[in-house]
Amino acid sequence: MKTLVLYYSYTGHAKELAEALAAQEAADIMEISDWHRPGKLIAYIKGCPAAAKGRSWAIAPIFPDWSAYERVVLFSPVWAGGAPPAVNAMLEQLPGGKSVEVHMVSASGKSKCRSRIESAIKMKGSRPASFEDIRA
Repeated sequence: MKTLVLYYSYTGHAKELAEALAAQEAADIMEISDWHRPGKLIAYIKGCPAAAKGRSWAIAPIFPDWSAYERVVLFSPVWAGGAPPAVNAMLEQLPGGKSVEVHMVSASGKSKCRSRIESAIKMKGSRPASFEDIRA
């Protein structure tokens, strides 16, 4: 079963964890990037409310050959209890038929978005395999 590790990282914590897992499992890895990376003030003022409401914003195009992967592992920071808008945008592009593991990374190790993310995965026809809050 071929694995794709996807990550969005604003400060670097999610990236470090994603890279470690990808290396350990010899998995492919891709970064989710904002179309225009917001500065800290914009991320806080606009990004956090959008994350809390489960909204998305534009991301840079990524073109994995989805047919090559059965398993997707997603690493994301937690913004205002939820997934950042860029991660929500990636979930909107997720194809069906994948097993998806989610790792939410935060200083508290707590998020409030499990049901929202699992619903987004199911709506795309994929299967939520696991969800983990990671304290970093």
